Amino acid sequence: MGDPYLNPLAKKPSPEAAAQFFATLILSASGWRGVFGQNDDDLTETLSPQAVYASARMASVFADWLIARFPAGTKPALALGVDTRPTGPAIAHTMARVFLAKGIELRYAFVCAAPEIMAWTREGKSFPAGHERHLDAFCYISASHNPPGHNGVKFGLNDGGVLPGSDASVLIAALKTGSCTAEDISAMQTLCAMPSGKTVASMFSDSGRYKRLAMSAYTLFAREVAGNSERMDEQELALDNLSDAVGETGCGIVADMNGSARSVSIDYTFLTSLGCTLRVINDRPRGFAHRIVPEGKSLDPCKAELALARSQDERFRLGYVPDCDGDRGNLVVWDGNGARPLQAQETYALALLAELSDLARKAGPGVQLAAVGNDATSMRSEAVCKALGVRFFRAETGEANVVGLARSLRNDGWAVRILGEGSNGGVITWPAAVRDPLNTIAAVLKLMYLKDEGDTAGPWKFWLEKSDQPDLYRDAFELSDILKSLPPWTSTSVFEDRAALRVSSTDHTALKNAYQQVFVQGWPELSSLLASRYGQLSWRAMATNGIQERTLSGAFGESGTGGLRIVLSDTSGTDKAFLWMRGSGTEAVFRIMVDLEGDCAELERRMLMLHASWLRTADASCCAAH
Repeated sequence: MGDPYLNPLAKKPSPEAAAQFFATLILSASGWRGVFGQNDDDLTETLSPQAVYASARMASVFADWLIARFPAGTKPALALGVDTRPTGPAIAHTMARVFLAKGIELRYAFVCAAPEIMAWTREGKSFPAGHERHLDAFCYISASHNPPGHNGVKFGLNDGGVLPGSDASVLIAALKTGSCTAEDISAMQTLCAMPSGKTVASMFSDSGRYKRLAMSAYTLFAREVAGNSERMDEQELALDNLSDAVGETGCGIVADMNGSARSVSIDYTFLTSLGCTLRVINDRPRGFAHRIVPEGKSLDPCKAELALARSQDERFRLGYVPDCDGDRGNLVVWDGNGARPLQAQETYALALLAELSDLARKAGPGVQLAAVGNDATSMRSEAVCKALGVRFFRAETGEANVVGLARSLRNDGWAVRILGEGSNGGVITWPAAVRDPLNTIAAVLKLMYLKDEGDTAGPWKFWLEKSDQPDLYRDAFELSDILKSLPPWTSTSVFEDRAALRVSSTDHTALKNAYQQVFVQGWPELSSLLASRYGQLSWRAMATNGIQERTLSGAFGESGTGGLRIVLSDTSGTDKAFLWMRGSGTEAVFRIMVDLEGDCAELERRMLMLHASWLRTADASCCAAH
């Protein structure tokens, strides 16, 4: 955890070294991230002086912002936690010293999953100020799905989610202003030296108690989400019904923890309480068995383990693989022929189908149901929502944007039970404000096991009736049957190499304006490519910035650094496909994808090639102009 008697910033970096490190940081509403190790895959625990300085300054800026929200003399209470990256404890030690020096009441839980620390902080608002369990905010040290040599930080208040984009922008501006000067480096060194060794040692020794409180809060909150009620008696009834239904035939689940923070969280106790059998692999914290992002080859160990488990016990039906902070958990399923990983877009659509089928079949008159996705979510999810009578809204990519839009819709009277980012499989289930694989699995269990209740059809039968597929129903249905009932769409995975383009232009407005010219010139070729499948098509450009989505009437560059989606519609006005692009807020790449109706991998490949070539041409044009 750290040496409580050692000042981590005893050695100061030069202003030049500090500035060079700051220049590599990626600062966005999704979090602040950078390479805190020696390289992407570095597993050493030590930090360079410039990385220590950056950690101290991040803490100082957030502390000042947080303190300013409270009356003079009030001590805000802050939860602090880390995922399992090697540099996490060193960053936490540095930040903790600054928080303590600023007068913040600190509660350090060491390693915990992102949904865990957020549930704990959310619970903290129910205790009065001054109570040892009261919490006002959290600071979570993680770089999510980035490689293990990366690290970063997420901030939030006690609403249970990360800060909205508007607050994040204020903090980013404060972080940059006055940074990397000799005076500021000395000021951070002084702050790090202020807390006594005894105070820091006490903070470290208290971490076990706070970890237990965090897990307790998380367990209670996970039950509230899965039971879809604040009332414990209603939760008990809903969860008992689900547990009984699962127990009738049984459900085995494989969890590949991949050394993540979920390896020391509530997964085993929570899922077994729902009647499941859990088989866990790679559960040693920091024992990364494969790359952290739960995509592609990272799902192969879970796939192999599920196949093995299924050969021994036919009740095993699915598995999941979280990222390092445990807020994502992409699924592997047994589809009748073998184990296969679900694409991120499939995972999100399946979760939508599960939660919304259960909700819509019970919704009373006058309830306005809505769901929220990011701008790169496949239109498969829109098709699911349309069939169930649910309105689908889009926000710019970034968890804070999706959560912010859902908040805004709820304020306008919409019931938003489920939201997330389809492009990465991240699912957020209200009242949670962060992605959580446990919530996704609970939703899938409802879909798989809950049957008719009196005159009310079970969730999957209800879905089949609403989507005009009643003939697909059978009593002994499997997850493979449910997956076959999803609307067929083909989407680029945004984590494929072909979807991440390195561009030279840093001016996104100019790049998108240049792309517009190339796109208009190339439209006849794209239109001809798609005509045999969809007939005559027209297009419109959509921009997503923060929580707003709007149709562009002029230049593509009006979308700025936000998402740009070019939607293609047939002569009846039905959307059939889209092209999407956005500069990443957490990685130094420009991401692209295409999405089109039907099972058409070859058409997707050719469409993406055109999209990528047009963007490269636009990039070359921008560079030549400068």
